[in-house]
Amino acid sequence: MGSTGSLAESLAAAAIALHEADGRAETARIAVRLATDIVPDADHAGISVVERAGRVRTVACTDEVVRTVDAATSCGAGCPMRRPELWTTPVVRIADLAECDGHGAVLTGSGLRSVLFLRLRGHQRKFSVLTLYSRKPRAFDDESVRTGRLFSAHLGIALESVEVQEQLAEAMHTRDVIGQATGILMGRMNIDAAQAFDRLVRASQKGNVKLRDIASRIVEVRATE
Repeated sequence: MGSTGSLAESLAAAAIALHEADGRAETARIAVRLATDIVPDADHAGISVVERAGRVRTVACTDEVVRTVDAATSCGAGCPMRRPELWTTPVVRIADLAECDGHGAVLTGSGLRSVLFLRLRGHQRKFSVLTLYSRKPRAFDDESVRTGRLFSAHLGIALESVEVQEQLAEAMHTRDVIGQATGILMGRMNIDAAQAFDRLVRASQKGNVKLRDIASRIVEVRATE
């Protein structure tokens, strides 16, 4: 009961810390630190995005050794470390990197031995994953997996929440910029709002440029006049 209560308290504190983070980047940075505090035997942690082609992009890590190993095990370099399995299963364990076929000098020299992959979000072309590394072989037992999955559930919710907030903020900013650009064109060309907006759309389509970027340019030029 004591350990269960302690875990619940740790996860509750982690959820608060993740909720209070400012943006996706800070949420990820806080998350990797919390993961090593909460999950047994996790010495290092990283959050990365894995593309269908196999390329791995690390967005946060506790130590540069994580970024180095992630890069070395990306598509076409070193051992794939069973990441492709995460397309169909949310959890993958590697008992010992020393037994991983095709591993290179980077892996053997990293000092990392076992790995726990916890998929956070999956899409058709890419997914994000929380990766935990231990310096001990066969470190991540069933209890580590259970704790890791509980933590990754909190992290997934936090990342979803901050992404929605950022998308809403971006939408509001885009609406304001387009409104300003429309007003500028109305004043310059003596046209109504519908005509001004239509000119923005046509410029966007003709130049294959996003509407908000066209609007931003008009607003920026006006600011320098």
